[in-house]
Amino acid sequence: MSKTVKDDTLVVGGEPRVDLLPLEVRKERKAKVMRRRLGLGVVGVLLLMVLAAGGATLLSAQAQLRLLVEQSRTAELLAEQGKYIEVRKVQDQVGLVQAAQQVGVSTEIDWKKYLEAVQATLPASVTIDAVTVDSASPLAIYDQPTAPLQGSRVATMSFTAKSATLPDVPTWLTALATLPGYADALPGSVNLDATTGEYTVNITMHVNDAAFSKRFATEGK
Repeated sequence: MSKTVKDDTLVVGGEPRVDLLPLEVRKERKAKVMRRRLGLGVVGVLLLMVLAAGGATLLSAQAQLRLLVEQSRTAELLAEQGKYIEVRKVQDQVGLVQAAQQVGVSTEIDWKKYLEAVQATLPASVTIDAVTVDSASPLAIYDQPTAPLQGSRVATMSFTAKSATLPDVPTWLTALATLPGYADALPGSVNLDATTGEYTVNITMHVNDAAFSKRFATEGK
């Protein structure tokens, strides 16, 4: 069993030290050190707060400067736009006129051209003597037929044709069916004028929207 031998060597010539300070003095010194450290900590926190406040102020100033720059640019753009107010007014007026034109002629039919087409379907010996036209208006809905077999219509044309010979009414009706916008046609009476020897035929023809002239129509619509 080993035994540890304590070193009781006597040191000769060493510097004698004796701490005669009271315990209160030691505590006071430790408290001063603690207060110093706390003071430095408070100063550090204040310094950080000052730096943070300064940084926030700088960022705010930069943001305010950018805002002023953007406001200045906005004012310049508004001033530039103001130069073209009259142009925009004219463009709006032109657009309004164009829209009014399209609405105004939306139910227009070139009746002169259409009557010439009707005349072209008749035999050479037949001429149109009188015509009555009743057509749709942009402001009102045209009356539609109540009969189930009759198609929709936008105009009604009643004309009287004269012929030197007995007219072939079915052939006339077949020829009329080739016209654009033809909906249907109803033959009336055939009368012979004993004085002139001419036959008179009354025909009522209905026209659909395919006969519209479509002036001022916008392309692609």
